[in-house]
Amino acid sequence: MVFNSYTFVLFFVVLLALHNMPFSWTAKKRNLLVASYIFYALWNPPFILLLWLSTVVDFYMAKLISVTEEKKRRRMWLAVSLVLNLGMLSYFKYGGFLLENFTMLMNSMGIAFQAAKPDIILPVGISFYTFVTLSYTIDVYQRKFKPESSFLDFALFVTYFPHLVAGPIVRPEDLIPQFKEPKKATGQQFSWGVFLLTLGLFLKVVIADGWLADTSDLIFGLPFPVNPLDAWSAVLAFSGQIFCDFSGYSTCAIGVSLCLGFKLPENFRYPYAAAGFSDFWRRWHITLSTWLRDYLYIPLGGNRSGRFRTYMNLMITMLLGGLWHGASWNFVIWGGLHGLFLCVERLLQRKSRSVPQVVNAGGIVLQATVIPVRPGKMALLLRVLLTFFLVNVTWVFFRSPDFGTAIKMLLCMFGVITQGPKMLTTPDMLKVAIVTVGLLVCHWQMRERTVHGLFEKMPWWLFGTLWGIMLILLALTQKSTGSFIYFQF
Repeated sequence: MVFNSYTFVLFFVVLLALHNMPFSWTAKKRNLLVASYIFYALWNPPFILLLWLSTVVDFYMAKLISVTEEKKRRRMWLAVSLVLNLGMLSYFKYGGFLLENFTMLMNSMGIAFQAAKPDIILPVGISFYTFVTLSYTIDVYQRKFKPESSFLDFALFVTYFPHLVAGPIVRPEDLIPQFKEPKKATGQQFSWGVFLLTLGLFLKVVIADGWLADTSDLIFGLPFPVNPLDAWSAVLAFSGQIFCDFSGYSTCAIGVSLCLGFKLPENFRYPYAAAGFSDFWRRWHITLSTWLRDYLYIPLGGNRSGRFRTYMNLMITMLLGGLWHGASWNFVIWGGLHGLFLCVERLLQRKSRSVPQVVNAGGIVLQATVIPVRPGKMALLLRVLLTFFLVNVTWVFFRSPDFGTAIKMLLCMFGVITQGPKMLTTPDMLKVAIVTVGLLVCHWQMRERTVHGLFEKMPWWLFGTLWGIMLILLALTQKSTGSFIYFQF
């Protein structure tokens, strides 16, 4: 089931009615749990067994970890959780990829080997709920979070439908405490939640699918090169599409949850206003970047073990972050490019901090380190535009179906190949230009603000007008929309 469907509207209306009836809090939580399983089952019912297995194993492994003082045993129970969750993720998501690369390796060594192509279906959301359950077990192991005594609350934490298939990736402290006391949305929370749901659907249905998807799909799907203007239009279209699609899903999830009285963590903070790649990852898919930081980068040593190890840890984290997105070398390259840009950025920052300054104070020569001055608005804007440019270069590998297509697109974008035919019409390119400029201006203006803060200060009539315009455009958009992009991850 997807948010942008009439089925979900009916599902959500029924769930809201049940949630606001005078049932006991335990009964309401059971309703939410059953609804979450129904929400997930409409994709492929048998995969509920995987979700259930992960939930049961992690619940009991965490309990065993908490009551065991012997270090070896605690590690053993943690290993059971890691092996089960990462094993299922590896099989379903990377089984075909690993077999394909093993076959290529054998053939390159002169060994004739041809395996039957595995018929593996990727369970929707497995990457997301695997990280959710792993964070719980690891936090209990590190004694950051006490094991949950209620299986109902833990099962609801894992399967809670707004975040289940595409995030935000919640931590135990984000959600489990909210299940302890009855939750019911206030009138203000409910209206704001419905507005966020409208905003998320507008980003997905009208902008991502209605305005941008066709342009991106057409150019990236061509078997031949195109002219540079078409290539850039396609990349910028995908840049806007993936932001509006994914942030649209997160906004819907937060809004739906708020209508029920629960709060989910923020997942996007105007990433196309990022001044540098470290800033970008503080703004893009925030719950994933913080998860990778806390459960991978810091355990690897972070920046505590010298400069070389810091760069290695950054690269390993981003390479694995790229692989998390999909079983393809393109995603690994995408993650590697982000890791490379992060390393270069850190190196440049280090050099700028270590430039000595000589000061003559009363005939005494002093040497001090220059404290970097906050860049002016123009310098900051140039850094934002440079970051946006480089992010778009990396999106080529993320969107391309294979490495060859990515290289072809880059050659077209930078004018190495200029003889390709013109495929896009002027209205197509104009739509991409309007959305790109609109996103950049919006993100720049909202760089240090929040949506809630903006609309809270807005006159009621203007707020209502904008809301009405979004609803009208949603109703007028006849294009058939599909699943959200991140469902495939």
